[in-house]
Amino acid sequence: MVCPGEILAMLGPSGSGKTTLLTALGGRLNGKLSGKRRTGFVAQDDVLYPHLTVTETLMFTALLRLPKTLTWEEKAQHVEQVIIELGLTRCRNSMIGGPLFRGISGGEKKRVSIGQEMLINPSLLLLDEPTSGLDSTTAQRIITTVKRLADPSSRLYHMFDKVVLLSEGSPIYYGPASAALDYFSSIGFATSMTVNPSDLLLDLANGNF
Repeated sequence: MVCPGEILAMLGPSGSGKTTLLTALGGRLNGKLSGKRRTGFVAQDDVLYPHLTVTETLMFTALLRLPKTLTWEEKAQHVEQVIIELGLTRCRNSMIGGPLFRGISGGEKKRVSIGQEMLINPSLLLLDEPTSGLDSTTAQRIITTVKRLADPSSRLYHMFDKVVLLSEGSPIYYGPASAALDYFSSIGFATSMTVNPSDLLLDLANGNF
């Protein structure tokens, strides 16, 4: 269970089922679901129109996904709020860019993708490896923005409230991120105090201990 205001890190080696679980939680598996969708899903790869600006991209999303009961001005206000919250003011009038011409940076593209989901004010926001392919500074900014990960640093790990560790499709730990090392120490997997928690947990999930 993830409470409002908390961030849950899902760790596990390649093929452990992280993306499959996120896809299921995001309602993107085949099948019929009932009820109102209350989750946002940010895919690992940013799918954005290269010729639109940041503001145009978010406004286009707002027009498509926000309730029809909202006026154009109200939707524009939502877009403005997201731009400010995600620190996109400087590049708001820059084009996204693509293979044929340069646009905004990779970190800015990721923030735009997150912004598209934030517009609908989801109860749960799922991000599939949001720091993949980004430098450590940009990655930390992304996680800091979500709070107010492949390769999380120790500092990033401690920004999460809870963590679920997957191995071969099954959870081997779920609970407070701060208690994960103590838990594994209590069952015989003691380690030094200087270890990067995320590295240790991934080693455990891979059976390398």
